[in-house]
Amino acid sequence: MDQIQTEIEAIHSQIKALRTERDTLTIKEIVPENESPEKIAQAYRRQAREAAQISAEVKGIDNAIAALEAQLKQKQRQLKSLQQGSQSLSLEQQVENATEKAYDHAERINELAAELVEELRALKAIAYDLDPSYWQLYHKPFITGIRSISVPYLRSDQDVLMIAKLII
Repeated sequence: MDQIQTEIEAIHSQIKALRTERDTLTIKEIVPENESPEKIAQAYRRQAREAAQISAEVKGIDNAIAALEAQLKQKQRQLKSLQQGSQSLSLEQQVENATEKAYDHAERINELAAELVEELRALKAIAYDLDPSYWQLYHKPFITGIRSISVPYLRSDQDVLMIAKLII
């Protein structure tokens, strides 16, 4: 893409140089004062030859400018299509990168959920053993609501992440 951009800039500068050169091409005007008829005739003939040569040069410059402008349009179309291709590719890359990050976070959440499940089960076992003694001493339960505990975790169903509950 950078190469095409460089080529476009080179074409622009060449067109500018050709236009400047074309603007500098002029036919010298004849001022036939105090000249002999032969010198006046020679001056007009020379002017006719120079005019034909300058006209041919101008025509060549105009043709070169037209060819360069056509090439410039083609390069600009090529650059535009590459930019559009890279944008859609980068969008695809962005989605792929974000998906990868999401799966990394989902994996970390599931690791934490597994640890939390272990800790809650350990606490539940302790509470189960402690509860009768705690009741006798304080006349109330040690932990309440332990039967309806759930931990969120993520699972993947055909490339779709789903948050689910793991009931302990």
